[in-house]
Amino acid sequence: MPNIKVFGGSSHPDLVQKICDRLGIAPAKVVTKKFSNQETCVEIGESVRGEDVFIVQSGCGEVNDNLMELLIMINACKIASASRVTAVIPCFPYARQDKKDKSRAPISAKLVANMLSAAGADHIMTLDLHASQIQGFFDIPVDNLYAEPAVLKWIKENITEWRNCVIVSPDAGGAKRVTSIADRLNVEFALIHKERKKANEVASMVLVGDVQDKIAILVDDMADTCGTLCHAAEKLFEAEAAKVYAILTHGIFSGPAVSRIQNSAIEAVVVTTTIPQDEKMKQTSKIQCIDISMILGEAIRRTHNGESVSYLFSHVPM
Repeated sequence: MPNIKVFGGSSHPDLVQKICDRLGIAPAKVVTKKFSNQETCVEIGESVRGEDVFIVQSGCGEVNDNLMELLIMINACKIASASRVTAVIPCFPYARQDKKDKSRAPISAKLVANMLSAAGADHIMTLDLHASQIQGFFDIPVDNLYAEPAVLKWIKENITEWRNCVIVSPDAGGAKRVTSIADRLNVEFALIHKERKKANEVASMVLVGDVQDKIAILVDDMADTCGTLCHAAEKLFEAEAAKVYAILTHGIFSGPAVSRIQNSAIEAVVVTTTIPQDEKMKQTSKIQCIDISMILGEAIRRTHNGESVSYLFSHVPM
């Protein structure tokens, strides 16, 4: 593939390597380091003049450092005369701060969008945004890819009795996501209504739908401390579900998340590789991964060649 360079930030080198392997190219040379005062320093190691540049950086781990690193890399490539700079952000940082839900609350996702545009990004590529209207915060094209085709494939390959399952949303916000998956599997769906008293704490939960003697599959876009997830699983077992699986796009797993998963009755928590999970998988055998490098790799190839990306909304590339 001529005129293409794929750079990787320090957030997820394994994903960068897999994307480049799929494209049949080597990752472009870049050195990211910190000065002794913790300022981020980026050195682009090869010419990008007139090239189509893709910078892969996920919003995980040290979120603020990784975001700053991404902004500096975009700017460095832009002022080095790259023809187009695309930021590939598998897990978009600050996506949960997308609305003014109380007085004086910031809309930080909009701020991040402004920063990416100001740094010089021409195009954004991300996966399963927490709220799809975040695309409207940008004045540049945004491709919001979906993990749904990969999730459907995993369900059919790994859950033998998937025809006797119920797709469950742990909150009302994910209703659209679960109805779409349930329709494509031709199974029932259910919903858990929850009320929060404050962030990361759930006050009460009510199950809407029937899961008795069925396999319940909780589907959500992200899990952070896993309080909601384990709470929801308990609710499903109270309603006599046979087994409970959880499938998430972004497994953030901060704080007590891993021990909560290990101590819960959930069969498996399945996440995609938008965030590195190697350490977490060593701590519990319940966490499993769906590789999404082929989706991102194919999206990069299609974008570079000026082809349609919408095929990926309903198919997993081979």
